Amino acid sequence: MPGPAPPRPFRRKRSRGPPPPPPASGAAAAGAMATRRRGRAEAMEEPARCQLCGARGRLRCRRCRRCRRTYYCDEDHQQADWVGIHELICQLLIPTTVSLPAPPSEKERQHHTEQLLQRQKLILGLAQSRAQQLVLEGKPKEALPAALCALRFSARVHGSDPVQLVPAYLTLAEISRESGDLQQAFRYLCQSQWVVLSTPGCSVALQALLHHHLGLFCAAKGSFEQALYHLSHEVYLTCSTLGPRCVEASGGYFHMAKVYLHQNKLEVADSLCAKVTSLWHGFLVRSLQAQQRNVKSPPEMSLLSPAEGAQGAPLTAAQAAEGLRLLPAVLGLRAQDPMRRPEETARTLQALAMLHYLAGDFPKAQEVGMKALELVAQLHLHQSGEAIQRLLELIPSKPSCAE
Repeated sequence: MPGPAPPRPFRRKRSRGPPPPPPASGAAAAGAMATRRRGRAEAMEEPARCQLCGARGRLRCRRCRRCRRTYYCDEDHQQADWVGIHELICQLLIPTTVSLPAPPSEKERQHHTEQLLQRQKLILGLAQSRAQQLVLEGKPKEALPAALCALRFSARVHGSDPVQLVPAYLTLAEISRESGDLQQAFRYLCQSQWVVLSTPGCSVALQALLHHHLGLFCAAKGSFEQALYHLSHEVYLTCSTLGPRCVEASGGYFHMAKVYLHQNKLEVADSLCAKVTSLWHGFLVRSLQAQQRNVKSPPEMSLLSPAEGAQGAPLTAAQAAEGLRLLPAVLGLRAQDPMRRPEETARTLQALAMLHYLAGDFPKAQEVGMKALELVAQLHLHQSGEAIQRLLELIPSKPSCAE
C-alpha cells in the first residue's frame, strides 16, 4: 500500500518590486498615452534619411518642426534645404507623406489619388522653377536642394518612365558642372545618355537638350572637338524642328563661339556671335510687332516692314531670361576686340534695348537704347538710327512720384 505523498518543496515568493503608481487621470493620462503611441510609431518607422545628402540613421533631432516629415543630418543641411526649396513646399508636403485610411468607395479613392497627383505635380513644378531660377542667377549650390526635390517628385509623378527623369538629371549635371564637380556631372550625364539612347522615339527636344549639356561638359574639361560635335548637333536638331530662324538655337551658337574663342579662331567666333545677334534681333522685332498689334499702335510707329512682321509672338518669361543672359555675354565677347565689326555691337545693343523694353525695364531700355543710338551715329548707320529712335519714342516717360 503506497505511503503518503511527499511534501511539496518550499518555494520562496519572488519579489516584484514596489507596486506601480496609480494611473494618471485627465490631461496627464492623455498626454502620457500620446507619448507612448508616438514612441511606438517612431520605433516602427524606417530609419530616417537626410533630405539633402541621404545619410541614414536616427535623425530625430533635426526634423522640420513645421511639416515634421523631413529629416536632416545636421543644421547646415537643414538651412540649405530651407533656403533652396523647403520654405516653398513645407506645408504642401504633409498630405503627400501622411498615410490616411483608404476611402470606402471607389469614386472617393479615385478622387483622393487625383488630388495627391495634382499636389505632387505642383511641388514638382515649384522645385523645377526654383532650381532653374537659382542656376540662372549663378547660384548652383543653392539650387541643389530644389533639383534633388524635382528628381524625387518626378519619380513619384511619372512612375517607371525613365525618360521623364532626364530633365532633372540634366539640371543636376549642370549644377555639378557649375560647382566644379565634373565627376558627379559625368555620372548624371551618363545616366541621361543611357536613358535617351535606350528609348526608341525619344523626343528631338530632349535629344537637343542632352547634346547641349554634353557640349558644355566637354568644353569645361577642355575637350573642344567633342564640345563642338555636341553643340553642332544641338543646333541641327533645334533648327530641324523649329526652323532656321528660331531663337532657341542661339544658345548653341553662342557656346560654339566660346569654344572657337578658346581655340583662338576669332573669325569663326565673331561670325557665330553675329548669328546669335541676328536671331535675337529678328525675334525681338517680331515680338515688338506682335505687341503693337495687340495694343493697336498706329502704323507710323511700326519698327519693321509689313513683310518682315508677318508673324510674331509675345515674349515669354523664359525667353526674356535667356536673352538677358546671352546678349550681355555677346557684348562681353565683343568688348575684347572693340574694333572688330562695331556695327554688330550696335546691333546687339539695339536688340538688348528691345529686350529690356519688352521685359518692362524701361529705364534700362532707355539707357541701352541711348548707347546704341550714339554708336550708330558714329558709324553713320542712318536706317538703324531711325529704328532705335522709334524704339526710344515708345518708352513711356518716367512716372511721377504721385503715381
